[in-house]
Amino acid sequence: MESTTRLWFRDILVPNTFQLSRVKGIIYSGRTQIQSIDILETESFGRTLVLDGRTQSAEADEFIYHESLVHPPMLTHPAPRKVFIGGGGEGATLREVLAHRSVKKVVMVDIDQEAVELCRTYLPSFHQGSFEDKRLELHFTDVREFFIRHREKFDIILMDITDPTEGSPSSRLFTVEFYNLAQRRLSPGGVICVQAGPTVHGDTKTFCSIVNTLRKVFPVVYPYEAHIPSFGVMWGFALASAGPDPLIVMQEEINRSISTRISRPLRFYDGQTHQKMFSLPKFLREELAGEKRAITERGLT
Repeated sequence: MESTTRLWFRDILVPNTFQLSRVKGIIYSGRTQIQSIDILETESFGRTLVLDGRTQSAEADEFIYHESLVHPPMLTHPAPRKVFIGGGGEGATLREVLAHRSVKKVVMVDIDQEAVELCRTYLPSFHQGSFEDKRLELHFTDVREFFIRHREKFDIILMDITDPTEGSPSSRLFTVEFYNLAQRRLSPGGVICVQAGPTVHGDTKTFCSIVNTLRKVFPVVYPYEAHIPSFGVMWGFALASAGPDPLIVMQEEINRSISTRISRPLRFYDGQTHQKMFSLPKFLREELAGEKRAITERGLT
């Protein structure tokens, strides 16, 4: 019989469901002033970043998450030059943004400097040296406070932050109030994209409320999803823009843009994948249509 004494990481996927991953080793385990952080070497997913007990990124499939978050909004815009990243401490979102030839400046704001430094040290395959790029301007503060203090506008805003769970430092960054603030920091024709939680049947409340919250501020919102194996479920994203409609872009146009605008091949995202990501299942479309609540600083209203 196989020994059960080896270490396992228990990751809560959605209420009443968890996933076990066998751990080969603990690279780092500790707590910053903001959150707990563990960097594990797992058998199935390689080096894995865990914040407050939840998987944030895994070496084996982080490219799926980060390409899904970055490239649909970046390629929706005709030529993004200035990009804002909220969160993104592993540096992988930054890595994908910097692959776009048009980008001249990236402002990245993360509240947890210690976590970012740990990622720089222990997750080199994630950031691939992106923190050394001269186009990067890195700040350690709250995104909301940064937007209040700075009037700079961006072609793209990417929100790569933790889920809006109770007590999370990110919870105020999913509200109507914050999206109104973000909208004022977008250049004309600018695009915002956020990670929006699981889209698994029976646990879509967070995703639907985030999409509906964006709809209170932006004229058009385009929800989409991708399967992230290390997350154990389908994962949602939402793109909001007053510019081009990503639903009418043809496969050939996406593929052409990738080949001309991005400096290296992608592993997940292309024209065919784009169409699949934005083709939501019927149950999810119905739940989105029926969602009336929005997230405010006072809670769900």
